[in-house]
Amino acid sequence: MTRYFILYKPYLVLSQFTVPTDGGTTMAKKTLKDIFNLPMDVYPVGRLDYDSEGLLLLTNDASLNYKLLHPSFKHQRAYWVQVEGRIDEPALQKLRDGCTISVDGKSYQTRPAAAEFLPPDVAIHERHPPIRFRKEIPTSWINLVLTEGKNRQVRKMTAQTGYPTLRLVRHRIEQLVLGDLKPGEMRELDRHEIYTSLRLLAK
Repeated sequence: MTRYFILYKPYLVLSQFTVPTDGGTTMAKKTLKDIFNLPMDVYPVGRLDYDSEGLLLLTNDASLNYKLLHPSFKHQRAYWVQVEGRIDEPALQKLRDGCTISVDGKSYQTRPAAAEFLPPDVAIHERHPPIRFRKEIPTSWINLVLTEGKNRQVRKMTAQTGYPTLRLVRHRIEQLVLGDLKPGEMRELDRHEIYTSLRLLAK
């Protein structure tokens, strides 16, 4: 039986169920197992960095991993990004046009993206712990939509524009959204909901 879950991965939680080791020493980091009670055969499709938050999809549907992650499918991934400083329109345009970042030690030109200022009425849950507040340095929020997922790509892109990422929340994959989920919450969906939201043809 295939099962599908979406969850809001909190800040400082690994997108996996086991704790990695560093030279034989177990690293003191939380994993999904510390927060969510999930079936043994369910695994994340894709990942979110340890210091990123938001939407994560888990399933035992092995075919979904290829359909969602292979670069040829170009699925949208949307992020709310808090950056250091008051980001301006030229910086947003640079994000839209594509940035040159380093991927595996080589220069890589990112695909065109959608980037805009985040409307003030978008409700974003508080992070625990919160970002470091510095009165003399303002911050701003943007909505960034990518169709690829290189390692720490969003952070590398905003850094290239001169506005380092302070907080990163993935809120959407295609039409699959966090909705009213709070950090640490989870919801089970059926196959039809998942495949329809991801714009995939269910077989």
